[in-house]
Amino acid sequence: TPGLLVRSQTLYPAELTAHVSYRTTVLYYHSFRGNARGNFKFLGKIFEPFKTIGLTGEYNKGTITLIMNSCKENTMENTFKGSKKYVASPELMNAVNIAVALKKPLLIKGEPGTGKTMLAQAVSEAMGKKLIIWSVKSTTKAQDGLYVYDVVQRLYDSQFGASGVDDIAKYIKLGKLGEAFSDKEQVILLIDEIDKADLEFPNDLLWELDKMEFYIPETKETIAAQQRPIVIITSNAEKELPDAFLRRCVFHYIAFPDQEMMRDIVHAHYPDIEDHLLELAMRAFYQVRDLPTVAKKPSTSELLDWLQALRLGGVDPEKIEAELPYAGILLKKNEDLTAVKNAKNRVKNGFRW
Repeated sequence: TPGLLVRSQTLYPAELTAHVSYRTTVLYYHSFRGNARGNFKFLGKIFEPFKTIGLTGEYNKGTITLIMNSCKENTMENTFKGSKKYVASPELMNAVNIAVALKKPLLIKGEPGTGKTMLAQAVSEAMGKKLIIWSVKSTTKAQDGLYVYDVVQRLYDSQFGASGVDDIAKYIKLGKLGEAFSDKEQVILLIDEIDKADLEFPNDLLWELDKMEFYIPETKETIAAQQRPIVIITSNAEKELPDAFLRRCVFHYIAFPDQEMMRDIVHAHYPDIEDHLLELAMRAFYQVRDLPTVAKKPSTSELLDWLQALRLGGVDPEKIEAELPYAGILLKKNEDLTAVKNAKNRVKNGFRW
């Protein structure tokens, strides 16, 4: 990030300070034990993933100055910046681009309906890469994403004299992770709602996500990634993920959009929406979200559906705040509908929401 000042502790008792600009990053590495010269190789390992960076340095009184001259293609100039249908915050764009540069999975959390799943689709569209989606269920096992050995089909074929029964590879079907590894082109792999599976599911994927390979004992074959996929993982925070798994990810929480960003999101989906309708609908929407008695707050996707219903129904914008038509699109619990109804009655009696 241009203009960023970074200070962090390394594994050694030292301080790393970085001044980042568009094309050049200067790092000052000060070793409190005077071992800066010996730690130069250690710093080289940190920046090893950035193959196109020219790294030079000089040693002076316990401090190493490292100058990273980045090639144009390594400045992330042409990477993810959102898409026509997906409005991303600068923080989210930075998280995506850093995860791609570091070749680490990107773990996305946020309220339901804030665009976690759509992010992978937007990255796929923006980068022109194929999207492979692994939708995780409560019964999903890590093995399902690698491969499945159809032993039942093989037994069936052997009983009825089908040819090729001895060829076990014929009965091996790659899962979504296996498909991503086998593709000759780099793909986007979305592991959607990882927290729906059991607690051991993330840990069972540590080796595969680290090494980008797995072994099939039935065929004695190792499936290694031909092109390292860009991995995006979403979670609704229904369960805590293991620390060992979290350490291997770049993390970002998608905060709920403020009104200015929400307008941009709506215009991306409905570019011809009437300004007066949008203004009054958004005011009512955020009033509903701000009610402390509403348990399940309406999300961005529900706002988009509600706006479409208001347009199709020809609703008078002046009646939106008082009547809240089609409230069942925004609110999905009877208790929340009652809470909003009570709030509307307060408005009729001269009180605010």
